[in-house]
Amino acid sequence: GFNFGNITFLLYSAFVVVEIVLHIFRNQRYSREADGTIAPAAHRDLKLVLLMDLLQLPLSLVFTRFMNLFSALLPAPSDNMLSRLLILAAGIILTGIGAAMSLNMRIIPNPGDGIVQAISDFIHKSVGFTKNCFDLFNICLTISVGLIFAHHLVGIGIGTVLAVIGVGRAIAAFNHFFKQPMAVLSGMNES
Repeated sequence: GFNFGNITFLLYSAFVVVEIVLHIFRNQRYSREADGTIAPAAHRDLKLVLLMDLLQLPLSLVFTRFMNLFSALLPAPSDNMLSRLLILAAGIILTGIGAAMSLNMRIIPNPGDGIVQAISDFIHKSVGFTKNCFDLFNICLTISVGLIFAHHLVGIGIGTVLAVIGVGRAIAAFNHFFKQPMAVLSGMNES
């Protein structure tokens, strides 16, 4: 039958392939700009980056299993709209903070965040801005597919729209206040 888990994994696999391509192009661009002087170091770093890209797939399987477990354990939200909005706001803020922290530390992200980071690095824009643009693109794509095939909106509600706007802004806000201190504390920046 129709399994959303399989579709999600295929989509994540496509994200990882796009990340790999962007990382290879970015690496080639930097090697050309440096007249090949950094080629050996860049090649070694590229291998690590590509390995981290590939490790996103098994990580996403483990993460999905934990999400399913927690979804089964957490109580269903009440019918009270205020409590549902508060839970949504907390989820958006915590998702943004978690994404910002994992991306800033360059640990293995989930493929949805990994592709945003790869695009952000490639186009030299902030992760928060890139996340907003990427999510907006995905909402437009989802709306288009729903209207073409089902002739109505499918899977897009107010929570989705708020999350698209909110997660990117939460990443941007977290990075504005905490990216530099976090980099110093972690030893990634010697300020």
